[in-house]
Amino acid sequence: MANNPTPTLVTGGTGTLGHLIVRRLAEDGDAEVRVLSRRAAPAQGNGEHWFTGDLAADRGLDRALAGVETVIHCAHAPGSPIEEVRAAANLLTASARAGIGHFVYISIVGADYVPLDYYKGKVAVEELVDDSGLPSTILRTTQFHELLDWAFGKADPLPFLPVPAGFWFQPVAAEEVADRLLELARQEPRGWAVDMGGPEIRSIESLAESYERIRGRRARNLAKLPLPGKTASAFRSGANLAAGHRDGRQTWEDYLQATAGERNREREE
Repeated sequence: MANNPTPTLVTGGTGTLGHLIVRRLAEDGDAEVRVLSRRAAPAQGNGEHWFTGDLAADRGLDRALAGVETVIHCAHAPGSPIEEVRAAANLLTASARAGIGHFVYISIVGADYVPLDYYKGKVAVEELVDDSGLPSTILRTTQFHELLDWAFGKADPLPFLPVPAGFWFQPVAAEEVADRLLELARQEPRGWAVDMGGPEIRSIESLAESYERIRGRRARNLAKLPLPGKTASAFRSGANLAAGHRDGRQTWEDYLQATAGERNREREE
């Protein structure tokens, strides 16, 4: 499958993970790269073939999937688990009609233990993939560096940095996840791949302190918030961790240093 010239379709090709996969596929040049998105094609791309459609509304799928061998499903709807599941169901149905050879799906470590609605949607999609009868591979990973960066960044205007007390994370580089997904996509379908996590398990307090040291414009104290509820309990217990699979290489500090200039430019714009 590594040298298969038939097209690969990436959903969510403009997102944090999807755009990295599209870029790598285009750079490799061993297959036609297709992107299905609700957005119009960008003025400058990486040589991909753009298909405008809507997964949840079941528009444009058959055209985008015609002749496709592999689907890498990265599109997601964090604000609407119902839309997430509907979109996946439509894509799986259309993929079956098209006779694809490999359906690859990205999910989250601990999705079946953390009672967030978004995570419940991920589990529901996993079950759809499992039950579809399509040759498939599901990869669960821990949270991306970019997610934590975004979360901390939302508090930049505050005189303090609020953090949920006692939470644990194992952040992983989105670029390394993209590499792993492509590796899996080019192999035979395996059902469930081994979970992938970042190189370090860290307390949210430790991650926040590094964020402040490397990104902070001024010295701020952490405000540790003791959150109640089952979701908070799951994050405190480490349900979101892949402790036995510290596969990533880029540390949180490496990521912060590598993207410091980019974030400073965004703040100034």
